[in-house]
Amino acid sequence: MPPPLLLTRPEADARRFAALLPGWPAVIAPILRIEPVAHDAQALAEAPGLVFTSAHAVPAAGAGRGRPAICVGAQTGAAARAAGFSVTEGQGTAASLLPLIAAASVPLIHPHGRHLARALPVPGMVVYDQVPQPLGAEAEALLAGAAPVILPVFSPRSARLLAEAVATARAPLWLAAISAAADDAFAAPAAQRALAPAPSAAGMVAAIRGLAAAERS
Repeated sequence: MPPPLLLTRPEADARRFAALLPGWPAVIAPILRIEPVAHDAQALAEAPGLVFTSAHAVPAAGAGRGRPAICVGAQTGAAARAAGFSVTEGQGTAASLLPLIAAASVPLIHPHGRHLARALPVPGMVVYDQVPQPLGAEAEALLAGAAPVILPVFSPRSARLLAEAVATARAPLWLAAISAAADDAFAAPAAQRALAPAPSAAGMVAAIRGLAAAERS
């Protein structure tokens, strides 16, 4: 049996990711919850084009109606397509969106969370907040054990919050980070670290499988 995963993304995201590793033991304990905030919904509904760096922003933009949407990666792109947008996908990073934004033929708006990793060269609008919350009893019990626990981290901010939450963990921590920035932000001790080969869900799955394989070898 591989070491359990402690999945700390918002619950829907965590469950979606867990489904990519069927049969892998996992505890879902979101360290952030998504809360909508007041915003100019009419401006988004009337925007000629959108930039989405998170699927959480898509519902705030209203019906797609075939409008162009530049999306950071596959998961966000899938959410935008389901809402009726005509999607162009980046490669999982904000930097990969820059040439797509530069080539856009219509004005764009970027709806996003309150805590933004990188500003983009288009008007932005906060449409949700990412509110920290405790991990919960099941996660605390897992971290208090003697067996290794795999911690996937998907952003620098969640890595910082998680490092604080696991600072007193007894369990050996194996970190799988989606980016070098997320890896650097995790300041707690980690017995093993792996960097995803690509900033995507598939890349994170590869990093996690690599950690488990290295332990067995």
